[in-house]
Amino acid sequence: MTVHISMQSIITAGACVAAIIAIVGYMFKAHDWYTKQNSQDIEIKAIKEEQQLLTYGILACLKGLKEQGCNGPVTEAINKIDKHLNKRAHE
Repeated sequence: MTVHISMQSIITAGACVAAIIAIVGYMFKAHDWYTKQNSQDIEIKAIKEEQQLLTYGILACLKGLKEQGCNGPVTEAINKIDKHLNKRAHE
């Protein structure tokens, strides 16, 4: 039994290997993209929670200033923050 390897069979085998490598490379890129999206989603969630805490802290400070007699822009800011929080709560 003799095996005859022609130039065409070598080219075909090379093309198949290159196609498999390309497909595997794209699969790894897709996996990396998916992982990156998940990590960004986690980071965005943490940022939103921090912003929520900061907003509540600022609102508490503004309400404290209002109790001490500050008015005008303090009341306006309190109203805007309350309106924003209510709007976000109902989305």
